[in-house]
Amino acid sequence: MFESAELGHKIDKASYETEVPKLREALLDAQFDLAQKTGFPVIILVGGVDGAGRGETVNLLNEWLDPRHVQTHGMGEPSDEEMDRPMMWRFWRELPPKGKIGLFLGSWYTWPILNRVHGVTKVAELDQSLERAKRLEKMLTDEGALIIKFWLHLSREKQESRLKALEKNPQTRWRVTKRDWEHFKLYDKFLSVHESVIRHTSTAEAPWIIVEGADARYRSLTVGKVILEALRKRLDEESQKTPTAIHAPPLLPSIDSMHILKSLDLKQKIEKKQFQEELEKYQGKLALLTRDPKFKDITVVAVFEGNDAAGKGGSIRRITGAVDARQYQVVPIAAPTEEERAQPYLWRFWRHIPRRGRLAIFDRSWYGRVLVERVEGFCSQADWMRAYHEINDFEAQLVRHNIVVVKFWLTISKDEQLRRFKEREKISFKRFKITEEDWRNREKWDAYEQAICDMVDRTSTEAAPWTLVEANDKNFARIKVLKTLCQRIESAMKKQK
Repeated sequence: MFESAELGHKIDKASYETEVPKLREALLDAQFDLAQKTGFPVIILVGGVDGAGRGETVNLLNEWLDPRHVQTHGMGEPSDEEMDRPMMWRFWRELPPKGKIGLFLGSWYTWPILNRVHGVTKVAELDQSLERAKRLEKMLTDEGALIIKFWLHLSREKQESRLKALEKNPQTRWRVTKRDWEHFKLYDKFLSVHESVIRHTSTAEAPWIIVEGADARYRSLTVGKVILEALRKRLDEESQKTPTAIHAPPLLPSIDSMHILKSLDLKQKIEKKQFQEELEKYQGKLALLTRDPKFKDITVVAVFEGNDAAGKGGSIRRITGAVDARQYQVVPIAAPTEEERAQPYLWRFWRHIPRRGRLAIFDRSWYGRVLVERVEGFCSQADWMRAYHEINDFEAQLVRHNIVVVKFWLTISKDEQLRRFKEREKISFKRFKITEEDWRNREKWDAYEQAICDMVDRTSTEAAPWTLVEANDKNFARIKVLKTLCQRIESAMKKQK
């Protein structure tokens, strides 16, 4: 695989100095068009062997490009804050918005490679990491991102020569560390892992571009020209973009009109006295669980979805009333802001994933894509159809990092919703809860019901199952929510070593 990158490519100084001004001008023009159209973000990964010129390449691109529209990230060893979240969190929060270029020195491949070379992980774990990386890149490209991946390569002999030359020069001596020489001793191991990584993750959407790193002028011109060509090609395609076709069979309602929501017993009730007793019991239990020393080793993400007026807010308040305010965050999800629309769909949810020992409560969530956006036509069929897989993958990453994902769907009957709507209109301090949009949504009750059933069917997994809450009686719903949350936290804490 790396043989074609060891041909001794060289560019003479005169040719380089002739080509660079034209290349720089063309890159700036393309970057200006990208910023003006703001149709897609550009993600550039610069990887490769030590001494192959990764740092110099990133520095050169920052010199050649307009710095106002470039975000550079040196992804070194993860911080304590980053270690408290799934590995991909640190990359999600640094993704460039539409119209910008994100330049990454180090990427989601760096630590899986290092861990495998040093024997921290096995081949199967590396393969799993690579599959997660491929799914991330597929999701980003489906969302419109242009991903350009460079791998700068050196042979063993040239790497040794390069490191010695840098070490000999007083101006560059600082760039060669003990770690570089330790990695050099493991060159063959690195080469084997690198080949496996590139072979498995060079996809149609995001192929690896292997560049020989020995000659700086050749390396610089190659990288610059690849970026220019990729940008120009994509900018031209944007002007004649057509909607993505769907080849999957359509999602249709059950032929006998039976579905999971109709199987729920909405008549279940708890009388006031029993409610007060159970509220005290489960709020007290939740308080003790979140103050237990073992809670510091887990994270809880609670998701609240449901029919309009189903009582999500009331259930959330019964949770927050039992938890130290320093331990939780309520994240209300509304229509995306301009900043959020400039990012991939899941970005605005990834950014709110809490640290260990914390509880994040989402009042509506990432499921908006397969509910309101689907029914109201705010996104294409292609977008919401692939969202099921993307959401399952997102939640699987959370669970893999010891995050407890608890998902509640609060359901009420159509008649009960009408009663609550009218009640809200009559009570002055509840009027803000009822809007014209709520009344419009009622007119699409059947469409929403079908979307809900599809959502539960496709995203209720063993790792992150849905809890369906019969909410015609608010007291019954609140106790079921508290009881379920306590059970899930208690179960997670028992698994702690």
